[in-house]
Amino acid sequence: MLRRLALTAVVSLAALATAVPVSTASGPVPSGSVSSGPVPSAVPTTGPFAAARPSLGPLPLPLPPLPGFPADGEGTGEAGEVLTRLTVSVENTGVAGADGTFELECGPTGGSHPRGQAACDRLAEAGATRSGRQELFRPTPEGTMCTMIHGGDATARIVGTWEGRAVDTTASRRDGCEIARWNSLVPVLPDVR
Repeated sequence: MLRRLALTAVVSLAALATAVPVSTASGPVPSGSVSSGPVPSAVPTTGPFAAARPSLGPLPLPLPPLPGFPADGEGTGEAGEVLTRLTVSVENTGVAGADGTFELECGPTGGSHPRGQAACDRLAEAGATRSGRQELFRPTPEGTMCTMIHGGDATARIVGTWEGRAVDTTASRRDGCEIARWNSLVPVLPDVR
């Protein structure tokens, strides 16, 4: 979001600097009139942006959406393309209505997931941090020391795309590491505690 804001500010400044030529900054001088002094300029002549003026050229307007930046700001890339689309299959939870296969789409929220908006909010929260993007769907590494706590027979498989990245992972509650991983995915996965 910060990158997008900075990019918007730079593009806006560049467009403003090239859209108003110095000679017409205050409007055209009618024929037969005499100019009463220097014409004020909309282009900065002092300050941090003054040095940038010579390097800016005309920009094509309107600018096309940049890759990685949603065109409408709501989680889509190309027109109508959803960047988060997951199929969540859950079995053996022992919770009524929690087992089954559900579709989840974010940006805008859609699909058959019973807690779609909450699940999309959780994915957005995890996507906002670098560690969240790296860890959310990553399986527990081999050789990790985990407590031998059995959290139940529930299993899940999540397949699809999240923020444009491919996802294909499984989750269970067979030990402490997997229980923690499952719980970090609630409400994408059902809360079976």
